[in-house]
Amino acid sequence: MLMGKYIYAVVDEAGEQTYGPIGLNGGAVYTLSHGSLAAVVSDLMDKRIRPERKNLAAHNAVVKRLMEDSTILPAAFGTLAGSAKAVRDILKKNSETLVEELNLVRGKVEMGLRVTLDVPNIFEYIVNSSPELAALRDQAMGKQHGPSQMDQIELGRLFDRLLTRERERYTEAAMQVLGPLCVDIKQNPPREGEVMHLACLVELDAQKRFEDGVFEAAKLFDNNFGFDFNGPWAPHNFVDVNLDPEED
Repeated sequence: MLMGKYIYAVVDEAGEQTYGPIGLNGGAVYTLSHGSLAAVVSDLMDKRIRPERKNLAAHNAVVKRLMEDSTILPAAFGTLAGSAKAVRDILKKNSETLVEELNLVRGKVEMGLRVTLDVPNIFEYIVNSSPELAALRDQAMGKQHGPSQMDQIELGRLFDRLLTRERERYTEAAMQVLGPLCVDIKQNPPREGEVMHLACLVELDAQKRFEDGVFEAAKLFDNNFGFDFNGPWAPHNFVDVNLDPEED
């Protein structure tokens, strides 16, 4: 007995369509419609789906396929509904918001940009550019019994403040170049070693200009920085809709 429907995305003006056995576990992917909206789904025997590599790959492959000929609102991985009726209820309840969101991202794609600080030791890099941190480090290390726990805490706090300040400065410089080339930019929290992690909403016909802009922005940085841009992707960072079904 089928347990429910796995939702990949919402599209508009799709009607009833099938996309073949490209879904999770080789399931057939098809649409369930309400009015001008449709959810792209496949049947699922499990009540939950694990974020394993094969499942993530299948989810992303369906989203990529949909992007070829549709404007889509991608669902978060693992979005499930209990039945076809539950899926249509989601579309009905959120129809106004879904139409607005589709119009916002129509004809646009998401591009990602990560900038990393490619140095052997980030702490030493910041020390070399901050006399204040260097003085505090030297004072702590010069003590007879080495730095105390409080010394280490103070060093860590000052390092974090300076690193945050540098990240903000570098991000502002990059966005001065990229801002005019994007419809919108979202700043995601940078991971360890990263200076910035940007998601950029770009017009379909502006992807080459965006890529050229990344190279222009990179000229503002020295060889200690690495630039990695990727895409096009579905606009995950620019979609704010709730596709979770209400409990029956």
